[in-house]
Amino acid sequence: MSRQHPQINLSRRSLFKFGAGAIGTGVLTAGLSSNLLAAEKKAPAEDEITPDKALQELLDGNERFVKAKRRNSNQTQSRLVEVAKGQKPFASILGCADSRVPSEIVFDQGLGDLFVCRIAGNIATTQQIGSLEFGSLVLGTKVIMVMGHERCGAVDAAIKGAQVPGQIGTLLAAIQPSVESSKGEPGDKLENACKANITAQVEKLKSSPVLSDLIKAEKLKIVGGYYDLDTGIISLVD
Repeated sequence: MSRQHPQINLSRRSLFKFGAGAIGTGVLTAGLSSNLLAAEKKAPAEDEITPDKALQELLDGNERFVKAKRRNSNQTQSRLVEVAKGQKPFASILGCADSRVPSEIVFDQGLGDLFVCRIAGNIATTQQIGSLEFGSLVLGTKVIMVMGHERCGAVDAAIKGAQVPGQIGTLLAAIQPSVESSKGEPGDKLENACKANITAQVEKLKSSPVLSDLIKAEKLKIVGGYYDLDTGIISLVD
């Protein structure tokens, strides 16, 4: 591999380790070869986006959404054809499955821009973490935002200790530590728990060796975001 693309060498070395433990080298190689090839051939300008710039692009898109000035970019037929050949999203979102918080709309993005994982309560399960590792390590996303939202039903159910059927309880169990950690804080109990849950999932992602290595190399940033259902505004959560 040429010296001009050191990041591809890093991706491949890490990818074999990741694939052996999570998916299997044969299946992984078959599924990722086109993305790696596309990464090698990408234009130099695509490498210029930094984690800070990627985050700012998300926030700028949300501002356009809030002000009803969406560009609706990258939603054309030509874009559809373009990304059919390979994807290079600039950001990953770990969001709640809530139907009122569609990532591409609230960030004013289009086809191929965002790598999105959605699950009730925006919790970082093993599978979600693996998906986000893939998005950052292989596809090259520069920022991961854990996006929770106002009046989250999953968090509210965890606060109330709701008795639920099936596997729903596994979601509430994952949120419960955040409910406990936010007890006694001033302000709205549900909002506090929602934000505590966002922070907890951010820290869980940062504990991933794959993602932490990318953070240390200044190739990735992981942040929390809180979506206001009433205004559409996304604010960063410390």
